[in-house]
Amino acid sequence: MESVEEDAALGQESDEENCELSDDELQEAFAKGLLKPGMNIVVDKPKKCANNVESLKQCLADFRKDLPWVERLNLTNLPAEDVLSKVEGKVSSLTNGDVNADDDFQREMFFYRQAQATVLEALPLLNKHGIATKRPDDYFAEMAKSDQHMQKIRKKLISKQMILERSEKAKKLREQRKFGKKVQMEVIQKRQREKKAMISAVKKYQKGMADKLEFLEGDQKTGKDSSPGSKKALNKKGPNAKRKYKDQRFGFGGKKSGKKWNTKESYNDVSGFRAKVAHAKGSKGGKKGKGGKQNRRPGKSVRRKMKARS
Repeated sequence: MESVEEDAALGQESDEENCELSDDELQEAFAKGLLKPGMNIVVDKPKKCANNVESLKQCLADFRKDLPWVERLNLTNLPAEDVLSKVEGKVSSLTNGDVNADDDFQREMFFYRQAQATVLEALPLLNKHGIATKRPDDYFAEMAKSDQHMQKIRKKLISKQMILERSEKAKKLREQRKFGKKVQMEVIQKRQREKKAMISAVKKYQKGMADKLEFLEGDQKTGKDSSPGSKKALNKKGPNAKRKYKDQRFGFGGKKSGKKWNTKESYNDVSGFRAKVAHAKGSKGGKKGKGGKQNRRPGKSVRRKMKARS
């Protein structure tokens, strides 16, 4: 019975598709289960295009009103003439209207020249009709932005300026540090060169190649200032007075290095050769007793016998 009632209700709904249902009726039908998915299909009606030429002409005639220019303020101008290109004898592409739309700079220059030409033509017309083009001195106009908004912008601009100043200051400090490090390295290298020159001067003085230490008197000269002739003269000068006195008193010790080098005579001289010593057949050293024999430690068995006797 319930299915029959539902079919009857659906039949009634299909008959009453064209009638408008209220929200309450739709909610009741949805609660009873009468509304199911797929029942309502939206059908796109074909659009009817009406080409009413007479009405369009009437609208265009209404738009066309014989108003004075002051009420319209419309101007259509070509770009202004480029004075620089005219002086140089060049023909500007903006004057001819040949503009590349993909070139941003050329396009913006076209707009700028066109606005310039419009202003040059509009100012005399406005002055002719008695329209003021300059703002009076006592002119007061309310700002589009509020004071609070402008204060926020001012604070933001000040913060950006402070950030830029800090970055510039930090950049200068880094440069100064680099320059300071460079100067410090130069000073350290100069000190090292002076120390090296002083040590070499002291060594020369100790070896008798110099009579005095010039850096003690404040007349020290660097390697660049000293000429090669003075170095040769210093080397040829010979020992100082202290060295001469010691040689005179104690004598010259002779050559110290190369004493143990073999010569032809020492190599051929075999008078001092001892076979026992050379082949380790002789005594290996140690103290000798009265009999001329070496005092050796007795063996293990002898030491045991000696202990047993005692």
